[in-house]
Amino acid sequence: MTGAPTAGRGAVLLTGGTSRRMGVDKATLLVGGVPLAWRVARALAAVGGPVVEVGPGAVPWLPVAREEPPGAGPLAGLVAGWSWLAAIGVEGPVVVAACDLPRLSTRTVRWLLERPGSGSVVPVLGGRPQPLCARWSGSALARAALALAAGERSLRPLLRDPETTLVPVDDWPEEKRVELVDADRPEDLAGLGPLGPGPVEAGSVEVGSGGTGSSGARGLDRPAAPADTVRFGNPRR
Repeated sequence: MTGAPTAGRGAVLLTGGTSRRMGVDKATLLVGGVPLAWRVARALAAVGGPVVEVGPGAVPWLPVAREEPPGAGPLAGLVAGWSWLAAIGVEGPVVVAACDLPRLSTRTVRWLLERPGSGSVVPVLGGRPQPLCARWSGSALARAALALAAGERSLRPLLRDPETTLVPVDDWPEEKRVELVDADRPEDLAGLGPLGPGPVEAGSVEVGSGGTGSSGARGLDRPAAPADTVRFGNPRR
């Protein structure tokens, strides 16, 4: 699933949100019979390199990094994931996806990777940049780490980075635009219509009637993580 360490590309899956508006943990919520985080993890496999989860460990076959302190926000989570990837030799680019993108597919991940240039690529849907379904260059993420250490918690510095290209996608067909729509509330999921199992490889995952996490996976091993779990974020105050 995660591939071998490489100087090329990698991916970060963010699962550490509070899910207040959903009312239950979005990462482990069964959607189309598959935990939501698993769906997104399978789409990120299209990077063809290492994939790391930043969060509590919702995807049993992925290594885990944690921002410090937990819940410090998406910028801290993204930097924590990038730091983990950099520690095993991944220089970029890095594709990031939040776990609440139930229709994300491998084709959109590949589209991000195949956009021309070596800089960052952020889709813009309805005038709103989508920084949590984007490609970030290693150099932009290094600058983001410096901004985080200086006290920044917003993703705005990444959007203002000179290497970042904002790409409007309103002309995409509806079935592609919906891949960028996140599900914050139960009604958001309902509005997306019926959802099948998503980009899950046939025969690779079995989900029990009431189970998620490692009890629901068969034949999938979590790869070894670096000796020290990466913790990256603002110090506790």
